[in-house]
Amino acid sequence: MSKSGSSVVGIAVFTADDNAITLVIEIEDVSPGLHAVHIHKTGDCCSDDAKSAGGHWNPTNEPHGKWGVPPFHSGDIGNINVGSDGVGRLELTAKDRWSIGGSPETNILGKAIIVHAGEDDFTSQPSGAAGKRVGCGVIALE
Repeated sequence: MSKSGSSVVGIAVFTADDNAITLVIEIEDVSPGLHAVHIHKTGDCCSDDAKSAGGHWNPTNEPHGKWGVPPFHSGDIGNINVGSDGVGRLELTAKDRWSIGGSPETNILGKAIIVHAGEDDFTSQPSGAAGKRVGCGVIALE
């Protein structure tokens, strides 16, 4: 869903295979450049600014950071690079951090995936100074 007055559209698909979860996210109608993508703790995209999704999903209470470089939130996906055509794609595989229907510490179901207006700087606390939430979707089983 587009948020904060944007026209972003996209899809995020999570698949489970060999004890890992792979995310493929594709977005379009977004301004060129880097845009932060995070998993947020509440699967609620009802508000116009997507703040109903709450903060980053952080079941391990770690500082915000860059995926794969500890410490980082389980919801710290990173930046998606959007080309001059307004289209971007990101793929990420997570082992141990995510599950589909597993323990509360790893289960991604019922969370929200958020695309931000700006890029994640990977250092500003608690969320990487990524700006407005321009896209929001709830993670659910098909």
